[in-house]
Amino acid sequence: MQTTAQVNTQATGPVRTRQSSPWRDAWYRLKKQKTALAGLFVIIFFIVVGLLAPVITSQPWDGQNLADKLKPPSAQHWFGTDDLGRDIFTRVIYGARISLWVGFFSVVGSIVIGTSMGLVAGYYGRWVDTIISRLFDIILAFPSILLAIAIVTILGPGLSNALIAIAIINVPTYGRLVRSRVLSIKEEEYVTAAKVLGMSHVRILFSHILPNSMAPIIVQGTLGIATAVLEAAALGFLGLGAQAPQPEWGKMIADSRQYITAAYWTVLFPGLAIMLTVLGFNLFGDGLRDALDPKMKQ
Repeated sequence: MQTTAQVNTQATGPVRTRQSSPWRDAWYRLKKQKTALAGLFVIIFFIVVGLLAPVITSQPWDGQNLADKLKPPSAQHWFGTDDLGRDIFTRVIYGARISLWVGFFSVVGSIVIGTSMGLVAGYYGRWVDTIISRLFDIILAFPSILLAIAIVTILGPGLSNALIAIAIINVPTYGRLVRSRVLSIKEEEYVTAAKVLGMSHVRILFSHILPNSMAPIIVQGTLGIATAVLEAAALGFLGLGAQAPQPEWGKMIADSRQYITAAYWTVLFPGLAIMLTVLGFNLFGDGLRDALDPKMKQ
């Protein structure tokens, strides 16, 4: 005699259950966090604004009109104009390209170099670990912004050199993070089994250890972009990053700081752009950290 469940199964076919994966579960938890989604919205907003800058505004970002200098916000100039009569709204949205470009690629460089060094140090240990760890300690012994200033001073002022400096000073952050993960993962049974089967060290590193270390790297990378944007703005403010007439937010604030009382809008809107961008990446990074943490899984 068939039960009701058996009859329903025969009538409708086997019930398909949705397969679960760590990344799918993380995305499910991330969608529940409103602050993380708000941060993601801010990030996407600035990316879209930067990409569509020529569509959003028809004015050139370096166009000067001394007759309109230091004009307050109006229907013609939404964010006002600076001391050279340039439209601040246009320069702010074009500046999103520069800040996000520096933030993203400096973090990518830091991750590639730091992850490689951390993998080697944690996996091989001994004198290799000692040398790489001491190198990290030397870099971390200096305040990050002072070390970045020193590197840019040696290489020469410029946006590309600022990107290199920001990448270098953040290498130990990812290197030490990956090294700590490797030290724990390499003792797992599946890694030992791979060694017994004769798998090469390179294959073990990139097939077993690195994939299981990606979650903290992604979280730190997201938060690192916010830090990189701030560091790029600081170097630009000091005259060591982007050079005139590039519309970099930190450089815009530096060029207009003498007008802060007479024309507040010249520093207000670039400063707000920096604040919102950094806030967006921080909110999204915090949400990612909670979503990718296995302890948060119900």
